[in-house]
Amino acid sequence: MGLPALLLLALCAAGARGLYFHIGETEKRCFIEEIPDETMVIGNYRTQMWDKQKEAFLPSTPGLGMHVEVKDPEGKVGPPLAAHRPWYGLVVLSRQYGSEGRFTFTSHTPGDHQICLHSNSTKMALFAGGRLRVHLNIQVGGHANNYPEIAAKDKLTELQLRARQLLDQVEQIQKEQDYQRYREERFRLTSESTNQRVLWWSIAQTIILILTGIWQMRHLKSFFEAKKLV
Repeated sequence: MGLPALLLLALCAAGARGLYFHIGETEKRCFIEEIPDETMVIGNYRTQMWDKQKEAFLPSTPGLGMHVEVKDPEGKVGPPLAAHRPWYGLVVLSRQYGSEGRFTFTSHTPGDHQICLHSNSTKMALFAGGRLRVHLNIQVGGHANNYPEIAAKDKLTELQLRARQLLDQVEQIQKEQDYQRYREERFRLTSESTNQRVLWWSIAQTIILILTGIWQMRHLKSFFEAKKLV
């Protein structure tokens, strides 16, 4: 298996984005999604295989397998924060799906989540020339809610449904504010750590210069004494 190709996507945490990409057999493609904590994420995907005769991408066969793996942020904060997050860096979701599927997860750690997809089917190499197109749509926060389904299930009126949407939007805004405070705290810890390292490095340089000067003076004194110049 080749090295994963990491794509940094600047996706809004309360929005939805759609894209497609090409991968080869068993090739892994990863995306970074910035998500607040306790936020639901829904991903929908479908695959198309390359047909050499028609020279076009056609719907994939049902036997094609797609593995989806989602990880919490890893190595993004210092020990003061990581010590209070025992789940930090864990795999949130790891599951095998078909040629078309839908995956959901809820974030428990704010920050950049890694979403990886790869095919482990050998049929693609035999019939598709190793080329596969994956259409991916990721919905985060309020965009992940299916309000028509919620209204039908809870028998909500149009006014009640609108109130529900507004409450969800307010809750999402609060999560965004909490996430911004978390980012500020992380930046403050990084700045303090950097300033402390710069201070100690400056002190170490000063001590080294003083010791070097003392050594040079003693060395010159010994040299002059050996030459009987002093």
